[in-house]
Amino acid sequence: MRLNDALRRAQTVGLDLVEVAPTANPPVCKIVDFGKFRYDISKHSKDKKPASAKLKEIKFRVNIDEHDYLTKVRHAEEFLDRGNKVRVQLQFRGREMAHQELGTHLVEKVRDDLSNMSQVETEPKIAGRNITMTLAPLPANRRKRKFTAPKSVEESEETGALTGA
Repeated sequence: MRLNDALRRAQTVGLDLVEVAPTANPPVCKIVDFGKFRYDISKHSKDKKPASAKLKEIKFRVNIDEHDYLTKVRHAEEFLDRGNKVRVQLQFRGREMAHQELGTHLVEKVRDDLSNMSQVETEPKIAGRNITMTLAPLPANRRKRKFTAPKSVEESEETGALTGA
């Protein structure tokens, strides 16, 4: 329909002529109430915004066992995979403060182990009896999991049954 005809029809109904797709050939227009149209667009754009990333915290001690360390790193990797930030906190107790270099090495090890999933947002800082570091997740297409959760007994039995083993 020609532009003059469309404008005339919109005025007789008491509404506005709004261009919906200007890049189309020919351009697409709608006869709508412009205020309501803008309100709907703003509502639609609010729904599209992703939820802000939550901050999860993983606490370590200086003399942590290797298995406990792997479990905590696996949890941190899971948090990062879901798009959350992770605060790594290492806590010193008593005489452990005399060997802060051990804590620094442990925090650096965590940073290196999670480098495929995250980037350092806040460098490790010593504050009192704690060393704190914040990790932000990498974009989803650049994340590579290094530590995956071990399969449970039921999962390994199901895969064995499926493969005929």
